[in-house]
Amino acid sequence: MEYKKNDRVTLTIEDMGSDGEGIGKVDGFTLFIKDAVIGDQVEAKIIKSKKHYAYARLEKVLQPSPFRVEPKCAYHRQCGGCQLQAISYSEQLHFKEQKIRNNLIRIGGFDAEYIDERMQPIVGMEEPFHYRNKAQYPIGTDRDGNVITGFYAGRTHTIIANTDCALGASENQQILETILSYMRKNKVTAYDEVTGKGLVRHVLIRKGFTSGQLMVCLVINKKMTKMSYPIAGVQKNTNEFLPNQGELLAALAKIQGMTSVSVSINAEKTNVIMGTMIHNLWGESTIEDTIHVRDMQKENYPYTGDALTFKISPLSFYQVNPVQTEKLYSLALEYAGLTGKETVWDLYCGIGTISLFLAGKAKKVCGVEIIPQAIDDARENAKRNHIENAEFFVGKAEEVLPEFYEKAMKEVSSDEMLHPDVIVVDPPRKGCDDACLNTMLRMQPERIVYVSCDSATLARDLKILCDGGYEIRKVRGVDQFGMTVHVETVVLLSKGEVDSKKIRVEFSLEDMDMSEFQDGATYPQIKEYVLEHTGLKVSNLYISQIKRKCGIGVGKNYNLPKSEDSRQPQCPPEKEKAIREAFKYFGMI
Repeated sequence: MEYKKNDRVTLTIEDMGSDGEGIGKVDGFTLFIKDAVIGDQVEAKIIKSKKHYAYARLEKVLQPSPFRVEPKCAYHRQCGGCQLQAISYSEQLHFKEQKIRNNLIRIGGFDAEYIDERMQPIVGMEEPFHYRNKAQYPIGTDRDGNVITGFYAGRTHTIIANTDCALGASENQQILETILSYMRKNKVTAYDEVTGKGLVRHVLIRKGFTSGQLMVCLVINKKMTKMSYPIAGVQKNTNEFLPNQGELLAALAKIQGMTSVSVSINAEKTNVIMGTMIHNLWGESTIEDTIHVRDMQKENYPYTGDALTFKISPLSFYQVNPVQTEKLYSLALEYAGLTGKETVWDLYCGIGTISLFLAGKAKKVCGVEIIPQAIDDARENAKRNHIENAEFFVGKAEEVLPEFYEKAMKEVSSDEMLHPDVIVVDPPRKGCDDACLNTMLRMQPERIVYVSCDSATLARDLKILCDGGYEIRKVRGVDQFGMTVHVETVVLLSKGEVDSKKIRVEFSLEDMDMSEFQDGATYPQIKEYVLEHTGLKVSNLYISQIKRKCGIGVGKNYNLPKSEDSRQPQCPPEKEKAIREAFKYFGMI
């Protein structure tokens, strides 16, 4: 049967899509229905029809799913922020686990049994509401011209008036009501995206959950006239960015925990929220927060006693869920397997949160981040926490890492960071760049810890790393974003030839009778020789490649790529030379 726009259908929701939409079928015809929950029997109206599927709007829940719950927020359907609020939290966690698993299988091409053996239970939240330490609220007007704030309706720039978001910090409502009251009283205009006129564009609110400190930053469209004035209880300012600015500052200063009030200048006609110029109006220019290290092997993930303190500015990148961030970073630290002797690269390091977590257990950590201010923050955070074994570089990870590697190779450098023990990556949603992944493969770290906010791009990148000789050891989701479809994932990879059944035996090449190797040495013996005489780490894959070049027979290559169009790293010249020297030493050539 053919279905078209405006047709009404009755169906049962059998599955959920990656964006949280319900999926069901009528006469074999698939429908995607926003706000429907798996297990619901619903009535829906088709709004867009294709040949084999259609999108429909939920009209009525005829029989609710056992997983359906009463949403905490009355605006959850209009607002695009909470796609899963009508689903029980336990089912949300199951959905996110399946999302990670399905992406690794479908996009990464990994075998289902292989992934199931490596997946660990998702790390959930004790309280999945009011967990966000940062929120950015657009300022606008309603149909009657009244100043409002809230969030944009899904896929629009229409503001839903709401100062009490169920995910934001509880203090946000009082802060927003204070700002709106000030704007109405002083006839301060809201920014209009169409005309480009109006003064206040957004309000940024940040909270230190451990410190209790609050930060408010108003994003404004233009700079106001300079003037000076004294206000009782508020520090003296020499710039008037807002009409009767002192009144707003005095009101905000009364809110418990208020530590910093500033403005961000953004006069561009753009969707980018924050401007690059920040002017502090009252209090400190930053707030402080503390992240604790947790023991992820124990029930309820107790504190270990180690903790790091961070300064946060309006432009700082900082994970929005501090409680779950502690678990996320503690899991990354656990997967890194540090003993105090390891060298580590931390790519896309932000303000150095993961880097400094790792530095407490590593010999040396190098962090890379493209945003200069974030690196300045990272260096300051290192000083604040008395960490001296962390170094930070400004630039794109896909440029800094290859440049470092190529320069070190040309100079025949013995820099210990050339072949690190661990590489940690925490890229943006788009994942890692090809140049970054290829350099990681050339560096041949013992372990790679991949922290991802998008399991689809994670799956794509893991395929490249595994085709390059690595194997997934552990996968675990961490729910950073309760009530939404988003989920963080931490993955541990190590070299493919590692086998838990093998043991390491230490021996000296100098004391060995080498006559037994005239017919050829083993791969571990070749690697041991190369490492001892050149400091280079070589893989089975590279040794096999050079064996073939030298006409030496090799057994089955288990490191071959899984598909013909997959990229396979080629042995670098300096490693080829070292391997050939080992062949000569063992009498193989």
